[in-house]
Amino acid sequence: MLQIVPIPAFRDNYIWLLHNSRYAIVVDPGDTLPVQKMLSSLNLQLSDILITHYHDDHIGGVEALIQHYQANVYAPRYGRYTFQHYAIGEGDKVSMPLVGLNFQTMWLPGHTQDHIAYLSDKLLFCGDVLFGAGCGRLLDGTPDQMLQSLNRLKKLPVETRVFCAHEYTLQNIAFALTLEPNNPDLIERQHETSRLREQNLPSLPSTIDLELKTNPFLRCQQADVIKHSRAENPDELSVFAAIRKLKNNY
Repeated sequence: MLQIVPIPAFRDNYIWLLHNSRYAIVVDPGDTLPVQKMLSSLNLQLSDILITHYHDDHIGGVEALIQHYQANVYAPRYGRYTFQHYAIGEGDKVSMPLVGLNFQTMWLPGHTQDHIAYLSDKLLFCGDVLFGAGCGRLLDGTPDQMLQSLNRLKKLPVETRVFCAHEYTLQNIAFALTLEPNNPDLIERQHETSRLREQNLPSLPSTIDLELKTNPFLRCQQADVIKHSRAENPDELSVFAAIRKLKNNY
């Protein structure tokens, strides 16, 4: 039976580990040591590594891991990577028979130009595109690119589980409440997320359904979000760009 375990890394990263009690996949291993400790404690053999984008907190542990475990690595074909890997992009299918999973790749530029996500049935590993109640900064992408990427994710089945790469949910909710202070789903999410974090439990995974109800970056056509965005125009792109700018300075 497939199990999915978050491995905390750095200050607020999650490296996701998927395993079937024998073989394992890791997503965005920015650090080597916590992955090795988890693999050892669960007596797992690392078979595959999935990379969503080029930032060091997502790839910093790859070289050491592949030297030790000789795992297959999959990374976006839209970027340059120095480690040996299979370059994949939009629509590519990746089979991992040792763990019993098949992934489809989505190219989702916005946070970075090379960013991809991995979708397996109703499991989404989306790196830094979509966060709990938020989205990634636009570091070398445009507002239009990010909005299009997020709108693609909005169309996924609502029960799709969302595995983000950072524990940003509480601070994202605080910002979201400045835009929708009377959103009952958002208020409830704040209470539930606070309860989890007080117990040092992750706020993730989320679901597409929960994000549609509480994530302002997926709700740019809602009246309160438009009102509080300070956007010059009420169209979706203008509102998205405005609230992304507000969040940058929050």
